[in-house]
Amino acid sequence: MSNRAELGLSTADYYFDLPQELIAQDPLQKRDECKLLVIDKKTGKTEHHIFSEIINYLNPGDCLVLNNTKVIPARLLGEKEGTGAAVEILLLKRKENDVWETLVKPGKKLRPGARVSFGGGILKAEILDIVEEGNRLVKFYYDGIWEEVLDRLGEMPLPPYITHKLQDKNMYQTVYAKFEGSAAAPTAGLHFTDELLQKIREKGVEMAFVTLHVGLGTFRPVKVENVKEHHMHTEWYRVTQEAADKINKAKETGHKVICVGTTSCRTIESAADENGRLRECSGDTSIFIYPGYKFKVLDQLITNFHLPESTLVMLVAALAGRENILAAYEEAIKERYRFFSFGDACFITDL
Repeated sequence: MSNRAELGLSTADYYFDLPQELIAQDPLQKRDECKLLVIDKKTGKTEHHIFSEIINYLNPGDCLVLNNTKVIPARLLGEKEGTGAAVEILLLKRKENDVWETLVKPGKKLRPGARVSFGGGILKAEILDIVEEGNRLVKFYYDGIWEEVLDRLGEMPLPPYITHKLQDKNMYQTVYAKFEGSAAAPTAGLHFTDELLQKIREKGVEMAFVTLHVGLGTFRPVKVENVKEHHMHTEWYRVTQEAADKINKAKETGHKVICVGTTSCRTIESAADENGRLRECSGDTSIFIYPGYKFKVLDQLITNFHLPESTLVMLVAALAGRENILAAYEEAIKERYRFFSFGDACFITDL
């Protein structure tokens, strides 16, 4: 066996066969009633629960880290001026002066100078430039308040594997979403209800809110054979002093830091110094966590079930071991757990 295979550095080492029908197409009406697979990160031992029972694993003094980003209705459907051809623009990153970096379809028809109209002219756009990976810089023109125009015309940018239309925009939003800017939801947080969060607080568990605006790079497949050669996308994050203090205190007092989702994990691991301490900061991160990575802050992780050969399945393998994760996923498939954004959850912990 090659050294690379032992370390899990080949993308193919993260392949597993997932039946199509296990890809969740709709969210559960009761968020915290989904299944929860608890995985011991050292031994791979598993337990089956309901998500609301996560509270039994959280102890007073532990710190739960949650990403309070808010998904914007970033998918705009319009028509090209002059031809009437159907056009889709997906907002990725806000620049200044109503200019956004976007993903457009069909790309061939939208060269610099092309103009697009949405909602019968309520919103107009001009393609300014083509940037890396074929993304377009687009300038928007409208009357009134941008957020209101977007809320009226935009759709939630659901991942490509979800084909059902979302009946309620809020179902693709965490109950604690606060700062707009994401093109995808931090989906591990979708399982929490206000009531469950309140019970967790009452138990004496601290909550630290950080922000990372999730980009569509989350869904980008790893196309290189050697994991180390994958070009990771960048995302903007912020850690407040209040959040840093809560996380540092948990570490100093011997309690656990439990991240809700891979985005919270990537935020605090990006922000920490070499001693695992945090301070107020913000910036762009392109951190790529795969086996061999030494976690500086995170102890445990609440997350969903991820795509085969994705950077996210590599991240959970870095925490719990590739073989443990693949065995747990095999068990989840056998037990008919629901996968991906609207699916069930797992908790990687120390049993």
